[in-house]
Amino acid sequence: MADMFDHNPQVWTAGRLREALAGLPDETPIHVGVADGPGDFEGYGEYVLVDAEPVELDTDGEESGEPGPRVQFTLFADAKAGVYHPDMD
Repeated sequence: MADMFDHNPQVWTAGRLREALAGLPDETPIHVGVADGPGDFEGYGEYVLVDAEPVELDTDGEESGEPGPRVQFTLFADAKAGVYHPDMD
């Protein structure tokens, strides 16, 4: 059995994303590298950002203990443009 480790990635805020994108031309495409496993970006999958919208989580307040929905802003990525075999999983 492999050794266990705590994986606690730093989640970015909207402010941190704005700071990272500051100064980039508006036409700059955003590519997203998805790790093959926790913290493993050696053979990451490359995706492109295709959408961003608020997503309601915990709509009944059970997890947060607060009434009403909890909303987070979610970025959606799809496979980058290219030619793919129809049986690709």
